[in-house]
Amino acid sequence: MPHRPVRKAVIPAAGLGTRFLPATKAQPKEMLPVVDRPAIQYVVEEAVAAGIDDILIITGRNKRAIEDHFDRNVELEYELRDKGKHDELADVRRLADLADIHYVRQGEPLGLGHAVSVARKHVGSEPFVVMLGDDLMDTPDLLRSMIDVHGRTGHSVVALMEVPGDDIRLYGCAATSPGPEEGLVTIEGLVEKPSPADAPSHLAVIGRYLFTSDIFDALEKVSPGKGGEIQLTDAIALLLADQTVYGKTFTSGRFDTGNKLDYLKATVELALRRPDLGPAFRAWLEEFVGRH
Repeated sequence: MPHRPVRKAVIPAAGLGTRFLPATKAQPKEMLPVVDRPAIQYVVEEAVAAGIDDILIITGRNKRAIEDHFDRNVELEYELRDKGKHDELADVRRLADLADIHYVRQGEPLGLGHAVSVARKHVGSEPFVVMLGDDLMDTPDLLRSMIDVHGRTGHSVVALMEVPGDDIRLYGCAATSPGPEEGLVTIEGLVEKPSPADAPSHLAVIGRYLFTSDIFDALEKVSPGKGGEIQLTDAIALLLADQTVYGKTFTSGRFDTGNKLDYLKATVELALRRPDLGPAFRAWLEEFVGRH
């Protein structure tokens, strides 16, 4: 029997972006450009491409630029029209029509779990996806496949990616057993940022989640940890006691744009794929590497 469709996405974007200071002192980290679009625009476009048309962005102080970006700017539109810049005009108008975008503030920076919890009133009893604004996914089928799994099973689904060596200490780590189909595992347990010696696997929880509304009850039961933060990983672990949670595995196409090296990689790779930039940029890169 088909289950309720997934129509809503929650994008937490209230973090301070301290890894990119001083660039993020006066602008949100989510607005840092990757080629010629801010990082958060890629995330919104990913949601829209997967059929999601209702998006809630969780913001905080100094995040007004995000709202302005997805809003109309009539003065700019008039100027572009008068100067005959029709392609640019189409681009800025398209932003306001991408989706039905809402905003709510996370009053205090109390962790990812708390950020998701403030979406409860907007989400209600529907299934929804959580998309971390730092994670740029150049994997267009990942979110759609997670939505498909939920449509067939009714269960929550978490994206998992194998990470190398000691990197597992930076992520939530999943203990798993084989799932019902290729690329799908059953999550048996989760550990937040384990030492490599204690990690049950090298499968890391990566920036895309699909939840039933049961996650909100689990978040209410989670005890705050270090710094008073509520961990989303802990809430997922509570869900496991009562229901199946699947892990959708993938192997490539993820960039952590909150990490400087990954940010640079994302900029280079996406620029190379652009027909208007790629050929000339590739030629310059080859020449530059040849000289160094």
